[in-house]
Amino acid sequence: MAIDFLNTYQLLQAVKEQPPMSTFLRDRYFPTNDATDIFATTKVLVEYKDGNRKVAPFVSPRRGGITILRDGSKMREYEPPLLAPRRMLTIDDLKRRGFGEALMSDLTPEDREAAMTLNDIQELGDMITRREEVMAAETLINNKCTIKEYADDLTTVAREDEIKFYDEATNPASYTPTTKWGTTGCDILGDIYAMIQMLAKRGLPANELLVAPDVAQLIIGDETIKKLFDINNYKLGTLEPIQEETGVSRLGIINVYGPEVTIYTVAGTYQDGDGTEKAFFPAGNVVLTSPAAGRTVYGAVTQLEQMDGNFHTYAERRVPKYIADAVGNTRSATLSSAPLLIPNHMNPWISSKVTA
Repeated sequence: MAIDFLNTYQLLQAVKEQPPMSTFLRDRYFPTNDATDIFATTKVLVEYKDGNRKVAPFVSPRRGGITILRDGSKMREYEPPLLAPRRMLTIDDLKRRGFGEALMSDLTPEDREAAMTLNDIQELGDMITRREEVMAAETLINNKCTIKEYADDLTTVAREDEIKFYDEATNPASYTPTTKWGTTGCDILGDIYAMIQMLAKRGLPANELLVAPDVAQLIIGDETIKKLFDINNYKLGTLEPIQEETGVSRLGIINVYGPEVTIYTVAGTYQDGDGTEKAFFPAGNVVLTSPAAGRTVYGAVTQLEQMDGNFHTYAERRVPKYIADAVGNTRSATLSSAPLLIPNHMNPWISSKVTA
């Protein structure tokens, strides 16, 4: 059945059927539960509590029981930032052969319009997904996310804001090593163990270490770690790099004085709005956490529809919009999303800048 591009509900189904782009950081550490994490309002309510390690008290048989108060939780209201990349379609585009199209194609302009529009929406969706991956990395490293809202095609910043997940003056989910890694006297295992204890004392798991590529080299080349691997009957772990997916490798598993930690090297890059190439994990950074330490929530998107001239609100991860301009002989496809990546507990990760 042909898609009525002015009918957003039909276009939504087409968007959902497109193959999703996988991302390691967002999918592994900020998964989305469609039943609870997609809101029907532009603002989202987030409730989370700190971990605890309380034990049950011994009670006299005649006492019957001891009352234990519930731990308090924090509820905050956030307005997720809006992502809305747009792609224009002109008459000249419809006259030219599309990417991947046969040289002697018999596609009509109408057929080419449908193919190009769906392809544009796919590319716009991939751009949003990459932005979510950037947000995931920044939230893990800084425990906050910087939002720059543009008003004029990436040239005018209308507003800049920070979404912080802590109340203190500085990030409490950070650790500073006494001696920088790669220098004389550094203690890589000791620093990782200290980071593990920061989470363990609050009853939170700590079994995966994300590192930048330069940090991975320091771990492999550390003389203390090399010697421990060479000691007979001492099982430190296994360092056997394996490619997980594009830009991410599993360096191996290392035993840190008891707890086992899987190390992942995050080497992926992206192109920022100004055209510069940037790393998801900047040099010298490490983050200790566990899978599903956070989640990705989505606010609703409200937009004016050309099909009926009314405002409609959609509770979806991605919301398409198709506009036809009869005066200018152009059409545009916009894909909107309002994601926010949040922790499930207070400070469920520990980050550190381990190099100078």
